[in-house]
Amino acid sequence: MNIGEIEAAAQRLEGRARRTPLLGSPFLDEIAGRQVLVKAECLQHTGSFKFRGAWSAVSTLPEDTSGVLAFSSGNHAQGVAMAARLRGLPAVIVMPADAPRLKRENTAALGAEVVTYDRATEDRDALGEALAAERGLALIRPFDDPRVIAGQGTCGLEIAGQAADLGIDKATVLTCCGGGGLTSGIALALEARAPRMKVRTVEPEGFDDTARSLASGQIETNPAMTGSICDAIVTPSPGRLTFPIMKRLCGPGLVVSDEECLRAMVLAFLRLKIVIEPGGAVALAAALFRSDDLDDGPVICTASGGNVDAELFRTALERYGDA
Repeated sequence: MNIGEIEAAAQRLEGRARRTPLLGSPFLDEIAGRQVLVKAECLQHTGSFKFRGAWSAVSTLPEDTSGVLAFSSGNHAQGVAMAARLRGLPAVIVMPADAPRLKRENTAALGAEVVTYDRATEDRDALGEALAAERGLALIRPFDDPRVIAGQGTCGLEIAGQAADLGIDKATVLTCCGGGGLTSGIALALEARAPRMKVRTVEPEGFDDTARSLASGQIETNPAMTGSICDAIVTPSPGRLTFPIMKRLCGPGLVVSDEECLRAMVLAFLRLKIVIEPGGAVALAAALFRSDDLDDGPVICTASGGNVDAELFRTALERYGDA
């Protein structure tokens, strides 16, 4: 993949995706001991960056496409459902039965047919591929698709431009990382547009397959698929397409706890006035609570999604609302 593919995706997304803001707060800077900027992809259509990759892929499908299929814990699901609706195509979305209710309901409300599975015992890739073949649907993978990676890379183009407007050309860029679509897309964009920025992945404890893969130099797998509140970024392993990009361009991976994610969610709400879900808060959590593991200088974090159930958000506020 190259910058040309990301620029082409940006053209397809023109007038479709939102150019999300890069937010800052002196209160967050004080906690981290450095300047912290947050790329608020929680304000993107469907509440996450996933719409970028979904529209980038769906917009390229032939006119005679009969429909699309995706598998997702929720954010890719909603992105593909909305992109399919904009194209006038039916969508089937394979989702884990324990996905947050808000994500399941929103996906259905966007017109998609939701098919659930047990993420602890069933293989979503195999299930999705079989269903797509059976129904003759175009499969839009959540991260291992060049069109999806290119779409997510448009977030990196925006980061480079917005940081330059602030006089920043060197920074650590922390990404919330599941399969690596957002991370690899941003890394490719910054390599071309802001080469002094270094991308580092952030994952929840116990589901740090990318961090372990970057350390070993080969794709590692998580032993479990359940047990974290960060459902949006719990994946079995980095992608076949995304990992080589991350291996070449990213620094060592970082890991944060669920409690640190809850604290970061509350701080984002109090200081930036945005709502982010646990998986979308890992990068900010690392910026605030793992500062000793970062190089000197500004930190730019992706707030990758804001689709959190009210009950969980209430729990975060009750525990850390006096932050």
